[in-house]
Amino acid sequence: MPAECKPRAFSAWKAYILARGPPAGAAPGGSQGIDTSKTIGHFAFGANWARFLALVDEGRLRTAQGSLSSTLEGVDWPAASFLDVGCGSGLFSLAARRLGARVVSFDFDLRSVSCTEDLKRRWFPGDGEWTIREGSVLDAGFLSALERFDVVYAWGSLHHTGDLWRALGNVIPLVCEGGRLLVSIYNDQGGASRRWRWVKRAYNRLPPPLRFLILIPALVRLWGPTMVRDFLRLQPFSTWRSYDGGSRGMSPWRNVVDWIGGYPFEVAHPEQVFDFCRERGLALARLKTCGGGHGCNEFVFVRPAQRSNP
Repeated sequence: MPAECKPRAFSAWKAYILARGPPAGAAPGGSQGIDTSKTIGHFAFGANWARFLALVDEGRLRTAQGSLSSTLEGVDWPAASFLDVGCGSGLFSLAARRLGARVVSFDFDLRSVSCTEDLKRRWFPGDGEWTIREGSVLDAGFLSALERFDVVYAWGSLHHTGDLWRALGNVIPLVCEGGRLLVSIYNDQGGASRRWRWVKRAYNRLPPPLRFLILIPALVRLWGPTMVRDFLRLQPFSTWRSYDGGSRGMSPWRNVVDWIGGYPFEVAHPEQVFDFCRERGLALARLKTCGGGHGCNEFVFVRPAQRSNP
């Protein structure tokens, strides 16, 4: 492991709330995370992931491990350090730990932190090589206390911060020399993205008992054509039952709720992400687009090793 990647003392870490400040009712200047289920207009990601945890089993875990291994080819996992930015359910932190990496997970959503801690208790109780923190990717103070990592993993989290480009700019310095940044960001579809933003904002502003008024039509829009196709092939619901989130071990229903409710919501063209990261010293190693659709474009960037002077 390069010297630049060696860990700093865990005792130096301090968790911070979102840079935008605490929600109503939180103590001013407190260091606790945010319970997004109590914030108006924001999707409760942690609550959604908490319902997903019951589905996490060896099969889904192996799928997540395979996703990491295939996307991040060449990583020496037992020697690697892994940062999970916006850890959500904690599934991919768990997958990285199972592959042998030393893992640091953080999220500003208290329920997401709790989900990740639950997976750690189930699979790695008392493990000193997996640390879980409350913290925000928008908080420079929190990030400055972190080490530099062989793998910085920010899949589907930065575009929900409300400040995508600042969040992306904040994680880039956390990639050590020779390390990788894996990031996925919603594709910019122009007018279609603006319409989805309206749907997501409206969903979160409705009282929970009325959210089905948006959820059901959106489910039909997202899955209707696929289900019709399956029925015509005399294989009803076959795609739904076999769905794993693009080899990520995810649940179709939880992904639908996450997509429809996921707000704040920002998008970017692939070339914007590429240019932004290249200007900050990263080289593109892998790109997987969503084909112009409403999903995520996935990037793997590498920080090239600096040449020593002869």
